[in-house]
Parts: sequence; structure tokens; C-alpha cells
Amino acid sequence: MTTPGFDLHLPTRLTTSVVFASPHSGRDYSEAFLSMSVLDARSIRSSEDAFVDELFMPAVACGAPLLAARVPRAYVDLNRGADELDPAIIENVRRSGHNPRVASGLGVIPRVVSNGRAIYRGKLGMNVAQQRLMEYWYPYHRALRGRIDTALETFGEAILIDCHSMPREAVDSVARVGTRRPDVVLGDRFGAAASGEVVDRVEAILTGAGLSVARNAPFAGAFVTQQYGRPSRRQHALQLEIDRSLYMDERTITPRADFAAFQQVIATVVAQLTEIGRAMPLAAE
Repeated sequence: MTTPGFDLHLPTRLTTSVVFASPHSGRDYSEAFLSMSVLDARSIRSSEDAFVDELFMPAVACGAPLLAARVPRAYVDLNRGADELDPAIIENVRRSGHNPRVASGLGVIPRVVSNGRAIYRGKLGMNVAQQRLMEYWYPYHRALRGRIDTALETFGEAILIDCHSMPREAVDSVARVGTRRPDVVLGDRFGAAASGEVVDRVEAILTGAGLSVARNAPFAGAFVTQQYGRPSRRQHALQLEIDRSLYMDERTITPRADFAAFQQVIATVVAQLTEIGRAMPLAAE
């Protein structure tokens, strides 16, 4: 299924309760959007999770769905709540309680890309923001909710793997001297979004593939894990962040020469992740 906002890749036969999603890999930058921005075509991609959808595409052959954004994160952020509107960029938005994501310019309609670089020359009208939500945000989340509900109905549980990438510099703050910096950060909102059993299994698969793993620092999960993680209802959501420098040149946003080799590593990981959804039902917490 293809829409302007996302591609929903479905397996020939659904065989696992695991659902994969990539909300930040969208790269359909329209000329109209680019003409509104003060950034060039490469700079505006700096907060994009480039190639993440390609890395996780093997999920489909393993019997799991993959929901992959087409709309760019810089245009509308699918890992934010529809109400996370930034008064600094959207006209007629009333300021409410402090939201660190909105305050930093990374609301549902982002004001900046990486390193705090402004996207626009001025403010956007509320009608512009609402149109983007109606055209892209709501359809994506209806599709995601649908796949989670299907997993629950079919298998009695759902395990959402929300797939992301992170700049190499993002883990500098958590890398300790004398230890290996994390290749992957798992975010379960400190146990609120997924059971410990699920997270332990996912971490074991990643470390078994030779990847170093950290939990919840510096990324504990955002709107998607908060919204869909309900472990007491056998509905688990886990954010998975991969160091971009492992497979791409962050400056040019191009795959590394050994991209195919890393892609195979992730394909092996994905195959093992789907097996979690074929195991005996997980104990409810």
C-alpha cells in the first residue's frame, strides 16, 4: 500500500506479532516545500533517518509488516503528538505547559533540523499545520494502529519496533572513557513502554550480532513509544536507534562502501526479532 505519506509493506503471510515502523526515513521533498525553506536540499535532510527503511525491509520477507514514511520529518514529524505545536513557528498557537521537544524546535511541525538550523524564514499559518496533519500525520497513525490491532487480534500480543538512526555525536554524552560507545540505543521509556522480557530479548539479539547496546540514554523513546506501549495489555513498543556512521556518510547522506555488509547484519537481526513474535506468549505484567 502506497500513499503520499507512507508505504505499508505487507508480507505475503503474516507470521509474527512484531510490527516494524520507520517514521523518520521519508525523503519525498517537494519543490514547494524546498522553496519555502532557507536550507538547501542537503541540509534539510540532516534530521532524516536516511536508509533506515532499506535496512529494515527484510522484515517483510520474514512475515512482518513494515510501515515506512514517505513524508520528510522536516515537513511533519510522525513521532510527535498532533498537539505538539510550536508557537514559535505556528501562528495562533497558545503556549501551554513546557514541552522540551517543542521548546527545542522539534514539535510535530519542526522549526529546525539538526544543530538547531532554522527551516523557515517566518511563521506558518495554523491552516498550513492542520493541513499537514490531516494529509500525513493522521493517515500514518491510523495505519500504525491498524497493524498493531491486527497483531493483537491474530497473536494475542503486539511488539512494535520503532526504527530510527542517530548522529554519531549523539552518543558522546553517554560514552564512557575506556568503554565501547553504543552502536544502538534501545528506548522503552524506562520500562513503561515494553516489558523487561521483550527488551532483554531484543538486546540479546543485537549484542549477538556484535552491536553494543545502551538503554534509554540519550533516547528513551518519544510519542510513538509513549502512545502505543502498553505492556500490561500485551502491547509493547520499543524505539531502536542505530548509529548512522555505521552505514552512511553523515555529511553527504550517502551509503558507505560497506553498506551492503551492514545491511546483512541488520537483516539477520530482523529475522531474529521476528522470531520473538512467534515464541510462546509473553507473560503480562
